[in-house]
Amino acid sequence: MFLGLRTVIYPAPDLAAAKDWYAALLGQAPYFDQPFYVGFNVGGYELGLDPNADVAVGPVAYWGVTNADDAFAQLLAGGATEHSKVQDVGDGIRVAAVRDRGGNVVGIIENPHFKLP
Repeated sequence: MFLGLRTVIYPAPDLAAAKDWYAALLGQAPYFDQPFYVGFNVGGYELGLDPNADVAVGPVAYWGVTNADDAFAQLLAGGATEHSKVQDVGDGIRVAAVRDRGGNVVGIIENPHFKLP
């Protein structure tokens, strides 16, 4: 079901400070920079900063899937519980998250634009 890791999103309550810190660390500016999300391309993978993400949950890794609806249903059927429903986040990209049996948040992402360099 999983195609490989695609994205890691960190909670960033102080988005400006987080953006500056990661830009300095990575030696590059973000390719996507909006008040609701900042994204960096790191070796073809996404490092995202989300000012609305819950720091108590921590970072969430998103695994690539071909079809988010099917993968979400399969995860739930396998004993996971819903964390966030499948949602379109723009440009044909769809994400969702579940909690595994240990309580960890596992993200899935259907991204038709993802291509490794």
